[in-house]
Amino acid sequence: MNTWPSKPSDDPEWPADQVILTTPNSPMHDLKIGPLRLSLKTETGKITRKDSISITKLCTTETGNWDSPSLVAHALKHLDRYDHILMLRAIWGKSAIHYQLVDIPLAVLRLISEFTVVPVGKRKGRQSLGVDILEHGKKVFHIHFDGADGKCQIRGLTVGRCKLLLEWDQPLR
Repeated sequence: MNTWPSKPSDDPEWPADQVILTTPNSPMHDLKIGPLRLSLKTETGKITRKDSISITKLCTTETGNWDSPSLVAHALKHLDRYDHILMLRAIWGKSAIHYQLVDIPLAVLRLISEFTVVPVGKRKGRQSLGVDILEHGKKVFHIHFDGADGKCQIRGLTVGRCKLLLEWDQPLR
């Protein structure tokens, strides 16, 4: 697996021809920089919390079997398509928007392999499935497979479990 530079002096100088955008809305990485396959996510709603990450669409699960082993296997296979998931977050304040660029560790998301998702909610028809993902008895995040739209969502992932690459404030006018 390719590793992200750990300090500014390790930052590679990428020629423009090594930055390759892939086909939009395809089930693969969004961007490739040299050998690194990147998934790009955003979280920008007014309810975005500074210390808690939500991924509204990790992947789609519209087809196939709607059961725990199939859904978890699908999400894990999806994660194998990336070397990194980067998220640009915007946290709205009264006088500024606080931005964070976060590298979400794939190893943390792969903890789902140890859990069984169970029915949640009261929806009729294809029911949503989810479970709190624990490590050493503590909640790391919640995974949710939405029965209505087929999206796999991550909720409540602590920013502290991720690598904060950059953060800055943009004053509001």
